[in-house]
Amino acid sequence: MGDSAYSFSLTTFSRQGKLLQIEYALNAVAKGRTSLGICAKDGVVICTDKKFASSLVDSEHVHKIERITDHTGFVYSGVGPDYRVLVRRARKDSQKYYCMYRETQPVSQLVKETASVMQEYTQSGGVRPFGVSLLVAGLDQATNEPRLYQVDPSGAYFGWKATAIGKNHLNAKSFLEKRYQDDMELEDAIHTALLTLREGFEGEMNATNIEVGVVRNGKFSLLTEEQIQDYLDEAN
Repeated sequence: MGDSAYSFSLTTFSRQGKLLQIEYALNAVAKGRTSLGICAKDGVVICTDKKFASSLVDSEHVHKIERITDHTGFVYSGVGPDYRVLVRRARKDSQKYYCMYRETQPVSQLVKETASVMQEYTQSGGVRPFGVSLLVAGLDQATNEPRLYQVDPSGAYFGWKATAIGKNHLNAKSFLEKRYQDDMELEDAIHTALLTLREGFEGEMNATNIEVGVVRNGKFSLLTEEQIQDYLDEAN
């Protein structure tokens, strides 16, 4: 009996010790649009490809990068509706934390709680794993240092200096390994992120088909199309 006999069971390990539904979820992530993040010494940048199959789609109503708290933002690769559920849950949890302690939830706790939600969906009957991986950019308020995390469908999470997820993640990671420097500042990180995204971009990359979010001076914000275009012009 091969692994195919276990492929429809979420809660049963195969004979090779695998949960195949989680591997299938990772396949869904690998087919998603490329997203990447870089943690600089004075901030974090996350960016993503949001190119659409049709030019008739109104891109103003589609957001892949979302602000969760004043200091934290998410970006994803994979299944969009699953991402919306995680964003809504993370925002609700962060508001509960604020109501209880009257301070913003630390990014490390937000990552742990989100990872716990994703892990619950790997060992419960009648559900499936989330078909997304997340990159989380934020500020560690205890040390006042920027942080970048990745959360996978299995519920595993990692801290990164720079990483990529989605369709072109292997080439993007290879590019980042060559370009990343420990003393990199945020402005350099933004340029590097855009150059990395352009490496595997299908067609022309412009301010309307990518999104960029930054943690700058302790606050998370989305760059406007005008700001993105300025960075693209500088890169050219």
